[in-house]
Amino acid sequence: MNHFTAWDTTVIIAMVVVYIVVTAWISIRLRSKTTEQFMVAGRSTPAVVIAILLMSEYIGAKSTIGTSQEAFNVGIAASWSVISASIGFLFFGLFMAKRLYRSGEFTISGFIAQKYGKAAKLVVSAIMIYALFIVNVGNYVSGAAAISTVMRVNLPTAAFITAIVSTIYFAWGGLKSVAYVTILHSAVKLIGIGILVWVALSMTGGIAPMMHAMPEKYFTWNGALSGGTIGAWIIGTAGAIFSTQFIIQAISGAKSAEDARNSTLIAGALCIPIALALGFLGVAAKFLFPNIKSLYALPIFLQHMNPLLSGVVTVSLVASIFVSVSTVALAIASLIVKDFYVPRYRPTPERELRATRMISFVVGFLPLIFVLFVPQILALSFFTRALRLSVTVVALIGIYLPFFNSNRGAIWALVVATLATTVWYVLGNPLGIDNMYVALVSPAIVMVIDKLLTPSANNNARRVAHTDS
Repeated sequence: MNHFTAWDTTVIIAMVVVYIVVTAWISIRLRSKTTEQFMVAGRSTPAVVIAILLMSEYIGAKSTIGTSQEAFNVGIAASWSVISASIGFLFFGLFMAKRLYRSGEFTISGFIAQKYGKAAKLVVSAIMIYALFIVNVGNYVSGAAAISTVMRVNLPTAAFITAIVSTIYFAWGGLKSVAYVTILHSAVKLIGIGILVWVALSMTGGIAPMMHAMPEKYFTWNGALSGGTIGAWIIGTAGAIFSTQFIIQAISGAKSAEDARNSTLIAGALCIPIALALGFLGVAAKFLFPNIKSLYALPIFLQHMNPLLSGVVTVSLVASIFVSVSTVALAIASLIVKDFYVPRYRPTPERELRATRMISFVVGFLPLIFVLFVPQILALSFFTRALRLSVTVVALIGIYLPFFNSNRGAIWALVVATLATTVWYVLGNPLGIDNMYVALVSPAIVMVIDKLLTPSANNNARRVAHTDS
């Protein structure tokens, strides 16, 4: 194990600082100058750029650290947490990407409003803000764990550094800047993961010694996970992709509906090899360092390599952190501005852009309050996906079962599903039923009950038809 000297630590910190300064300069240089550029990048982003943006959103700090953390406990089957994103992107590309792009909306709440009206729009927006805020709390914790390992700072300090830098990225740059800076972030992140895998293979002597010494479960398709948990991951991730604000916002920046669909399919393909690499790193950490805290399953390798390589990997983790935090915070700010600020104050374009940046700063720093209260990162991640899944269920019912057209039924379905899923998660998934299934079933049950109790009201309800033009 390398015990980094003060000089080694200084070199690593210097590498991180240089990277931050360079990417921050690029971000400001490419900053959005209009609200449209801030929100949807002027609808001019190539499909490959959007695909990398989407992939980085689902393999950010939380998934990078969290998947390895889970693999440390349950085996390489933890890779399903990211492979499920590939499945989700495939279905999203085939069934929803073009439809959402052609709707002209860049928020999920706006799309819901076309089906169920303004009240449902506000409920969806509030739910999405709640879910994405929790997502960013997890991002801050996982990112801070990586930064604190090498920089020798405590977790709150590392989280504060994360907040400052990532907020500069998205608050100034908006989607236009974030999209292109993410290309650089993603390239660095992939190099970092590659170095980690190479170091882990060198330390373990390959996969064969691990398979010989460790229980078989660490190398099976389901590991210590139940089929129900893996199923919940797939359902939840796919459902979350269908309704996650940033996914919709990103594909809205595409040049055409065809590019919007292609970007999701490319993103799905990019997720698979990274998923397997992250799962392997967690298992390798269990083999080499069985007594460490699982949260450090990936960062632990930083202390077992040359300081320069450790610096490169640290920079890659920092890049992953900033992608995750920036994209999620951008989505939260967009929802607040589009659904609450603009309708109330009806600002001029210049005033709207200034307000968007001010709101973005608040959104960037608020998660710091909750950083020390976060449980298992991956469990938190899938809870937030469950919340978004309930929105997807309501949206899909509106599209494919249009006779469920009650605005009231949709609103109650969203409210009940959010409360039920949250309570189920806090209680620790009673009866062995994952909260993901609660999020999947509860909105449909509420809408069916509403339909049965008030059929005549539903038949006469006002509905804004959506055309897939």
